[in-house]
This record gives sequence, C-alpha cells and structure tokens, in this order.
Amino acid sequence: MNEAYQNLLDRRSCRKYQDTQVRAEELDAILKAGTYAPTGANRQTPLMVVVQSPELLRKIEKLNAIAAGNPEARTFYGAPTVVVVFGIRDSALSTADANLVIGNLLNAANALGVDSCYIWRAAESFDSPEGKELKARWGIPEEYVGVGNVILGYGQPGGKGPAAPRKEGYVIRA
Repeated sequence: MNEAYQNLLDRRSCRKYQDTQVRAEELDAILKAGTYAPTGANRQTPLMVVVQSPELLRKIEKLNAIAAGNPEARTFYGAPTVVVVFGIRDSALSTADANLVIGNLLNAANALGVDSCYIWRAAESFDSPEGKELKARWGIPEEYVGVGNVILGYGQPGGKGPAAPRKEGYVIRA
C-alpha cells in the first residue's frame, strides 16, 4: 500500500505529551506542508502562528479552557507546541481553506513521527479581549478569526487510542 495513503489511515489524535519540544527541522517541515494545502483560487488566505513559549502557550490554553467552560482544564494536554490557524471572518472559503491547512499539519506531523491533535475553540479564544490583543501583537488583521489549534509534540504511552470502527453508511454511492 502507498505510504502516504497508509499515513492517512494511521493518524490518531494524541492527548498525552512528553515535555520534549518538537525538533526544529520537523516543525519546519510540518509548517511547510501546511503552506501547501489547497486553497480556493489559490488565494492562500490562512495564517499560522506557531507558539512554543511555555508562558504564551499556557495563556492561549487558558483562553481555550475558558471558552470550553472549564478555566482549569488542560485543553492542550501538555503539548509543547501549538499552531493557531486563522482564516478570514465571514468567508466560508477562507474557513474551509484554514481547515485544509489544519489537515495538512496533522497528516504531515504523523508522517514525521510527531504527535498532534486538533483543538477547537480558537474562534472564541481569539475573539476575547486577551485574544484580540495577541492577534494585534502578532500583526494579524482584524478580519481574521481563529479556526483551530493544532497541538504538536511527542506522545507519552497511552496518549493515543486505536482507531474507532468506521460507522455504517459513512459513504453513500448515488
């Protein structure tokens, strides 16, 4: 079976990470794959912000936990890196493009032996006053909205479970 195809079948979300930072060459390769995601009319509107500073990562995680309704939650599961992906607000095309970037990040990470998980609530996190301050500090235009967070790192034992069985009727042939 083709290795790229097998990678798509094998990727799993990881929810338990080692304290080891993602190696620079692996992170660069993952990010490059994100930039090669397809985008409508090749507009390349998504933006990615990479956060590896423990203090800043905890701040973003706290915004995410507040948005989840549990300010004490560890919504990033101890991952040492987060990539926040933004798209243009009120643009279904840009939001879809940002999700394609996220898919490329997740699959590239798996191909390189880096564990990952897609974490929601980026929109709520970066629409908060603190989130808007971060966007401004990073130079992200106001019309951009957080689409998703991709946490990256090296998993601990038990951080990933087996694939769930695929549901019946997933594919309908018309």
